[in-house]
Amino acid sequence: MTKSQIGTTSPVGEQCPRFRGAAVFGAALSLALAVCPLFAHAAEGPRSNAKPITEVRQPAPTQAPAVVAKAAPEARPAAPAADWRSLVSEAGRRVDIDRASIKKDETGKTVAWGRIVLDKEVPDPRSSAAYKVVQAYNRYDCANRTFATLRRSFLRGDGEVLREEEVKAAAELPVRSGSIEDRLLREICRPQTPGEVRREAERAAGRVLEVASFDLQKANEAVVAKETKKAVKKVATSEEAVAPARAAPADPAAALEARMAKAPAPRTTAAPRRVVAREHEVHWDYEGPGGPENWGKLKPEFAQCAKGTRQSPIDLRDSIVVDQEPIQFQYEQAPFRIVDNGHTVQVTPQGNNFITVMGRTYRLTQFHFHRPSEERINGRDFDMVAHLVHQSADGRLAVVAVLLERGEANPTIQTLWNNLPLEKQDEFQPSTASLDPASLLPKDRRYLAYMGSLTTPPCTEGVLWLVIRQPAQLSADQIGIFSRLYRNNARPVQPGNGRLIKESR
Repeated sequence: MTKSQIGTTSPVGEQCPRFRGAAVFGAALSLALAVCPLFAHAAEGPRSNAKPITEVRQPAPTQAPAVVAKAAPEARPAAPAADWRSLVSEAGRRVDIDRASIKKDETGKTVAWGRIVLDKEVPDPRSSAAYKVVQAYNRYDCANRTFATLRRSFLRGDGEVLREEEVKAAAELPVRSGSIEDRLLREICRPQTPGEVRREAERAAGRVLEVASFDLQKANEAVVAKETKKAVKKVATSEEAVAPARAAPADPAAALEARMAKAPAPRTTAAPRRVVAREHEVHWDYEGPGGPENWGKLKPEFAQCAKGTRQSPIDLRDSIVVDQEPIQFQYEQAPFRIVDNGHTVQVTPQGNNFITVMGRTYRLTQFHFHRPSEERINGRDFDMVAHLVHQSADGRLAVVAVLLERGEANPTIQTLWNNLPLEKQDEFQPSTASLDPASLLPKDRRYLAYMGSLTTPPCTEGVLWLVIRQPAQLSADQIGIFSRLYRNNARPVQPGNGRLIKESR
């Protein structure tokens, strides 16, 4: 794809929504990010894992779109009227949720329709027309904070449906705190009916009672222990004073037990409810009980962190040197958002930022930092690394890793540090600062490529890694600032398991 197809002068480049993405470490993406790359992908032809369902030339129904049947249509009850509610509005675009479509599926997960509404129509080469609305049918796992896109529809401004498609292999992607996906998830997963509200309140009350019972039990145990200790001391003292000639019990506690055996049994109260380990859930981290060696045990959905065979990071050695095509970077200067999400500093650039590599185009969703570098090259690690996370229209992930070593001050990183929020999870968008992600890249952009995984839970595999061979520089002071926040937030190197590593000549 050429720059004119996705650059700032094309209709696609002008209309692609500027929504922030998730940390896929971290890489989880909302409806806004899941459909945004479609604008760039439309010029590339059909996708590998999404199949067209139909193309029609009739007005769209007022309700949320239904699945187009592959066989003869059957009579079905009318769907409820759509109830579109605006969630996010920015210049040139808006994200809505159809609250009437929110429901549980047969697995207990929540499904809902969402849409992006653009100010201007965008040409669609696949239908020789133009669309203004992209609707997506998503499935949300509220408990595990993941989502997957199941279907998409493209509509004209007058409501005419141009094209619908079904995603055959829907990928479950994680949702990062503070992202647009997080806002969608919280809106869709909040209780919808009075019954759900009541059940949620009962669950919350149950958790409070469990904690209260646990606290009461611990308090009672402390009082009993204190009184027992005082009684033992009193028994020992009195027996010595009253009957010095009589042999004292070998153990003062035995005397207390003898007295208690003669005394009437004390009144008992109902035993407090036993507290389950759920309230002490361990969250993933880089050290302690939630450290990398335990990630696979923390949750069932994290199992791949321990059992996967194509995990990242790895020590990049024994590569084959070949003539790889260069990565085509189409980045631009634009505003950005920055957040300390509790695991790293994450930056979400706005604007239209893409890479094209190995015949596929990916949109930049966010980038973040690790110290020290997670990747190694022939056993050598680096002071830090920046991971630029990209996603294609069909949900595939590509991460560009820019190694960072001590040297000259980096103006772009200084801009980021200047705008660090004071509190974790408090996302900040500077009113006067902007950045071009290309300014993070070194001049020599030859790279090593391999297939791996996310380096944070759930450690999803199938990620294309593009590690720039030449490191960029940042100053000792800039390294020190990040170290104040995160002394070590790097996953240890994982087994290579014979994976092929290609290196640019």
